[in-house]
Amino acid sequence: MEIYQLRYFLAVAETGNFTKAAERSFISQPSLSQQILNLEEEVGQKLFDRLGRKAVLTSAGRTLLDGAHRIISEVDQTLGELKSNPIHGPRVTVGAIPTVAPFFLPAVLAYCRANNIHITLQTHEDFRAPLVEALLDGKLDWALLPFPLSEPRLLIEKLYSEPLWVAMSAAHRLATAERITFDDLRDENFILLGETSTLTAQIQSYCGEHHFEPHIAHRCGQLATVKTLAAMNLGLSVLPQSARSATDPAGLVFRKFTGITPFRDIALVRHRRHHLGQGATLFAEAARAVVGPVAAAGSTPRFQASSAS
Repeated sequence: MEIYQLRYFLAVAETGNFTKAAERSFISQPSLSQQILNLEEEVGQKLFDRLGRKAVLTSAGRTLLDGAHRIISEVDQTLGELKSNPIHGPRVTVGAIPTVAPFFLPAVLAYCRANNIHITLQTHEDFRAPLVEALLDGKLDWALLPFPLSEPRLLIEKLYSEPLWVAMSAAHRLATAERITFDDLRDENFILLGETSTLTAQIQSYCGEHHFEPHIAHRCGQLATVKTLAAMNLGLSVLPQSARSATDPAGLVFRKFTGITPFRDIALVRHRRHHLGQGATLFAEAARAVVGPVAAAGSTPRFQASSAS
């Protein structure tokens, strides 16, 4: 069994078509088909049912699929480490959701530089579902994702908890209120991220617990847009505490909730069978050091030093 045969096998499995798999693999379709036949002969079982133009995994093919992903992932990881620049350190690929990436990843890099830890960090910012898929495909070493997570093929380690705050214009009627609860937001216009955002889903869930559906006036693709619109008093939002920054738009203020504070948990996630190279190991150690044991237990994460107004 050759590595290139496994790559061809994965290409057919992912495209469901021999012609498309050959195009993706930059070889002729007859050559790719012959290599799949050779692989089937070696394992002694059919890997695909040829249904017209469609190639469907057999039971044996589904069994091979997970192992092939794991083997190719480890091969690519090893090759990446061998090609790593010794000056810049071993490579690590990390995915993070948009409400974590711009705040937490720079903190990890700053920690690495301060402690003379050399890694070459490659990042991928996206929403949870695509990041989970990338982890399962072996394209990421780690991902920083919010709870809840229930995929059995993933190892999930709680990294930190952080409170959610109300973000609004200093001119908003609630900016000077003595207390704020979710009930106070019932008649407000909300500025939220897209429908695939886990933060948006969490906010809608909290509103539901208080028996109302949030009126979403604006849906944004980036956190910076949410902040800008909130600062313009076009509505308010609910954001993680770490989202507060010295570079926020003028007039944007953050207020804590009164009483029971809503929060979110962030996890450090990897594939159970994904080989962790030196870069991935160093990144995980740095991430844990940045948040510290207190943040992991549920208090304010150490990488965020600002306080609410």
